[in-house]
Amino acid sequence: MSLEPVPDTAARPDEARAYRDALGAFATGVCVVTADGPDGPVGITINSFTSVSLSPRLVLWCLDERSERHPAFAGADRFAIHVLGAEGEGTARRFAKGNGRMADDEFTRVAGQAPVLSGASARFECRTHDRVHMGDHLILVGEVEAYEVTGGETLTYHRGRYGRAGSAAA
Repeated sequence: MSLEPVPDTAARPDEARAYRDALGAFATGVCVVTADGPDGPVGITINSFTSVSLSPRLVLWCLDERSERHPAFAGADRFAIHVLGAEGEGTARRFAKGNGRMADDEFTRVAGQAPVLSGASARFECRTHDRVHMGDHLILVGEVEAYEVTGGETLTYHRGRYGRAGSAAA
């Protein structure tokens, strides 16, 4: 087995697509992150969520600096990460493109916290701990202040398609 050399994907759009396709070979979970932006509550679909540390409880996700939602999330003091259940494809698609502004009936709020969605398999409410610029993305590290897990099958993304992963057993 040989590995392909890494071309400059910024210079050739066909190479950028091929690189994205290669990354798509790794199945991921699907999450929606919510926060308060300058124009009100906003959400964005991600698949870059990961745990960083158990003590302190730190998680991270990555935000494309070209996203129109970049200013809202880059400046947010708090955010909530929602691991979508298997039936959450509509929610994932809803927040994947566009401005991501949330309507009043799409979220609930506890004073001083980020807006939250209902129906997630797990939710992590975070205070922004750090922001790291890396390449063309901003890595947002959150300190988990509260979390909730309901279990069940979760939504996945693999090779450009949504799918589902087995239920979480206790």
